[in-house]
Amino acid sequence: MKIITTLMIAAGLTALAACNQSPKENVADNIEANAENTAGNIEANAANVADNLEANAQNTADAVRDAGNNTADAVRDGAAANTTNKN
Repeated sequence: MKIITTLMIAAGLTALAACNQSPKENVADNIEANAENTAGNIEANAANVADNLEANAQNTADAVRDAGNNTADAVRDGAAANTTNKN
């Protein structure tokens, strides 16, 4: 959604700026606008990748914590069962 909005704004500004410019200036402006849009897309993609990596790392850390807690609980339950059987 951000990308589409950025492209629409850039296209609108380019159209307004093109009114009294030479053809070379129009081409140069379009090149700059395209480069800016491409750079914005790269930054947005990088942010998405970073967000996904962070979420995956958090999920993995949570899974490790849960597994550790479950194993510790099982050891405690086993120790309690062994103590109960001895009495």
